[in-house]
Amino acid sequence: MFMKLDFQHIQAAHCENGVTTSLLRHNGIDRMTEPLAFGIGSGLFYVYIPFMKINNGPAIAFRTQPGLIFKRTCKSLGIPVARKKFRSKEEASHALQECLHMGQPVGCQVGVYYLTYFPKEYRFHFNAHNIIVFGKEEDQYLISDPVMENPTTLTSYELERVRFAKGAFAPRGQLYYPKEKRVISDEQMRQAIKTGIKRNVRDMLHIPGNIAGISGIRYTANKIRKWRDKLGLQKAGSYLAQLVRMQEEIGTGGGGFRFIYGAFLQEAYAYHPIDELPEISKKFTQTGDIWRNAAVQASGIYKGRLGSQQDFNLMSDYLLEIAELEKNAFEALSKIKWQA
Repeated sequence: MFMKLDFQHIQAAHCENGVTTSLLRHNGIDRMTEPLAFGIGSGLFYVYIPFMKINNGPAIAFRTQPGLIFKRTCKSLGIPVARKKFRSKEEASHALQECLHMGQPVGCQVGVYYLTYFPKEYRFHFNAHNIIVFGKEEDQYLISDPVMENPTTLTSYELERVRFAKGAFAPRGQLYYPKEKRVISDEQMRQAIKTGIKRNVRDMLHIPGNIAGISGIRYTANKIRKWRDKLGLQKAGSYLAQLVRMQEEIGTGGGGFRFIYGAFLQEAYAYHPIDELPEISKKFTQTGDIWRNAAVQASGIYKGRLGSQQDFNLMSDYLLEIAELEKNAFEALSKIKWQA
């Protein structure tokens, strides 16, 4: 069996951004870039869920819920989407091969732990990774994983295993793709960018409760200050390792997502020449740098190089500084006077 679609692999900083960009470019939207996909999809987020555990640590996310970047970006551009989950592995395999026979590359949500082409140190139980399947040669599926430099392959068994990984965010064989090719006008891009920014302002500033958005960053900062005494040094260190893992190893995490969002605002300026956009972009680059500093501090505690209460206080202070800067940046975005 041989099926190889005319598909161009694009390396990206983050999996869902990359899948969204690649699938839309394959469908003729050549102007789509990773920053535009991330910004139109309102991908920037933060949430700390203490009652949900992943790898024995609290659930922490630096981006919006898996699947929403693709869904929102397509919806904002008026592109209909096909998305399916499956009860059986056989049904999922059949649907995938049907798509390939029709010439349609397919996005798949998968688990990381059994991805054989990932280095072992990057494999752990996380089920919200995204790849593209764009062909099959004998028993080898052709895979475009946006975080890899080049296309790779998985056997039928390996692909089935990651498509039906167990645990939180179990993918259940999920696949998705744009249903139609559309010509996208400048006006549609302008409107999509504006919608994406307004939605991100809402998500970071106005979600009720204290675990999401800017409030969530502050909440985490205050928790970290108490972890050493409440949890003990070893468990507190493992919690900080969880934060770093979610920040720096899953896609681009805290720092990288802020850099991408800053790039999005710079690209948005070409469609909306508003003077504030490049200036606000610099604020997100600044917070990205501080997120990276916080990751270094957390790693030092986890690895035992640091461990005093003052070290935990500094980690907390980094997050409080980030919260204030991001609050100011999103408030500035909320005050932009958009042109008609």
